[in-house]
Amino acid sequence: MDIRWLEDFITLSEVGSFSKASALRHSSQPAFSRRIQSLESWVGSDLIDRTSYPTKLTPAGALFYEQALSILTKANEARHMLRHAQTNFIEFAVPHNLSLNFFPKWLYRMQANIGNIPSRLRAVNVHDGVMMLLEGGCDLLMIYHHPYQPIELNKNQYHHICLGYEKFAPYSRSDWQGKPLHCIINKQPQSPVPFLAYTPNAYLGRMSHYLLDKQGICLDKCYETDMAEALKFMTIEGHGTAFLPETAIHSELEKGILVRADNVEKGKDLSTTLEIRLYKHLSNNHNITHKNQDTLQKIWGYLSEHYN
Repeated sequence: MDIRWLEDFITLSEVGSFSKASALRHSSQPAFSRRIQSLESWVGSDLIDRTSYPTKLTPAGALFYEQALSILTKANEARHMLRHAQTNFIEFAVPHNLSLNFFPKWLYRMQANIGNIPSRLRAVNVHDGVMMLLEGGCDLLMIYHHPYQPIELNKNQYHHICLGYEKFAPYSRSDWQGKPLHCIINKQPQSPVPFLAYTPNAYLGRMSHYLLDKQGICLDKCYETDMAEALKFMTIEGHGTAFLPETAIHSELEKGILVRADNVEKGKDLSTTLEIRLYKHLSNNHNITHKNQDTLQKIWGYLSEHYN
């Protein structure tokens, strides 16, 4: 049983709408519904009366609601107690690609200016990172932002700083002439280009679909994963073309191993720019120790001066 299922169930119970509850939980409605169904399977009983609107609880759901509140309260109290008992680490939640290709250098530069920062990094997907920040599971959230896929956090509760920008574009292994083995723009119906894709729920997957849809391009999806690093190595081996963040392939671009798979020279540019943001809670978070709060303010003060 996933503790998030309880949080989903409680939210749905309180707002009475799958669409509203999924939005509050920063989830797609189909994914949210699947988690509610998973909870019902685990409990062994229907908890939601889906024949009414607003959504109501079944008698079993009403009984379980009180138990879910109690379980969640005790779990949060235990986490709060343990976080206070731990050392003075600053908890970072960072998507996998940024954790490998941006975070280490960024942290090194910052520590060179303000001193050592005891850090704990949680490599997560975007959705889980946002939920960690909302639920007090991390002190700072580093994340991508794009107008097409904005991260909707209450501006009255959360501050953000722009740390930089990331080029996101399609790439292919190069042939002996330095041209792409798999060029998206030159796709022919009889010989579709193999496409190395992100899973549908991945943030970068939604961005790649957005870029392809703008041009009306459909590709032959032959591989799928939620990890940019995995797509990178599949692309290097020539399995197909993939949308990749530029920081992940900086060395391969310099060596000419990978090249753009669109055709910028002829006006076929399928790239976009992602903003890299760092978020924190506006007020003093009760999950942060006083020592951590001092370190956090020191970090935020330096970033506010040098990045904004």
